[in-house]
Amino acid sequence: VEESAIQMASVTRELLATTVVDVSTCKPIKGALVDIWNCDAGGTYSGFAQEGTDGDTFMRGIQRTTKTGLATFVTVYPGWYSGRTVHIHVQVSLGGSVLHTGQLFFPEALTDTVYRRTPYNRRPGRDTRNATDSIFRNGGSKSMLKLAKTKTGYAARITMGISRS
Repeated sequence: VEESAIQMASVTRELLATTVVDVSTCKPIKGALVDIWNCDAGGTYSGFAQEGTDGDTFMRGIQRTTKTGLATFVTVYPGWYSGRTVHIHVQVSLGGSVLHTGQLFFPEALTDTVYRRTPYNRRPGRDTRNATDSIFRNGGSKSMLKLAKTKTGYAARITMGISRS
């Protein structure tokens, strides 16, 4: 995942570990493509003309899963934008077919802690929390990341059960 215009040194770094397993057998899926994208600490996505980022690819990445089903990413704790809770988009593909499209969510207490720090605190007044986010309300609790503090930020992990058919 490429760096955005916001200095990486000032944002909260995040290691995201995703594990992809077959939902019917719980066995890891090797060779799946895991694609993630999220906004930067200021709430801006890359690749959108309306945001002035058309052609940019910051905060986006694709990794192939290992034999243990693992794909890892280094990114930042996402910023927020009006109308949505804090999230990371995720898509899993295998053999050219998209098998899963979803979003990954963060515990509110942790987001509150992160957002008290610079540069996140430059944009006070987050207007949407998990409980009032339309996508989170429709099953987001099943996509809640498990996080642990590290020296430079947080390590997040999630296991995603995917149906191959």
